[in-house]
Amino acid sequence: MKQLLSVEVFFDFVCPWCLIGQRHLQAALLLLQREQPQVQVQLQWRGVQLLPGLPASGLPFHAFYLQRLGSEEAVRERQAQVRAAARVVGEDIDFSRIRRMPNTGNAHRLLQRATGLVDASQLEALLAQLFIAYFHQSRDLGDSRTLLDIAQRRGLEAAQVVDCLRDDGSPFLDGAGRAGSAVPRFRFNQGALIAGAQPAEVLFAAMIEALQEVERA
Repeated sequence: MKQLLSVEVFFDFVCPWCLIGQRHLQAALLLLQREQPQVQVQLQWRGVQLLPGLPASGLPFHAFYLQRLGSEEAVRERQAQVRAAARVVGEDIDFSRIRRMPNTGNAHRLLQRATGLVDASQLEALLAQLFIAYFHQSRDLGDSRTLLDIAQRRGLEAAQVVDCLRDDGSPFLDGAGRAGSAVPRFRFNQGALIAGAQPAEVLFAAMIEALQEVERA
């Protein structure tokens, strides 16, 4: 008999911990597929725009973090911490290449729109491409032309998405009320939120607990 597991992920595109969390989640889902092949997963990505007040054109990346953390040393330490965690999941993030801290409202609207237009595998491919574009290709996810190019490369038609790519910097608020201001967060079968880029083993254990809760109920 098929069992259903609802998986919700609250995230923002510019949060490197969300990229790391995505990789841990992928590993956890592979574990689940191997150990519990009867489980059907419904995965939902819930966009949380951490910085809705950013200008539509974003801000210089290094200057943003320098002001946020207070010193060059603090920036170096934070980035070293993130890079070490990223290497564990096979990601090499070169922060020196990233030029803009973008307003991610349009990127979230694009993914939300795509949710109703493509299947789950295509949506995952679009999400992955948006992460790659920002963290590995240093592309500006606040630029509507960049987003339109990515969307078209992932099989979407311009006419399907162009109206959600605004140039006014309007915020994307869906999901924020459910996750608070911290991302990534994960929720299985509408249970408690799990904060942080938790290791795959932790997420897998939470999945099993969520499934057992359904059986006990």
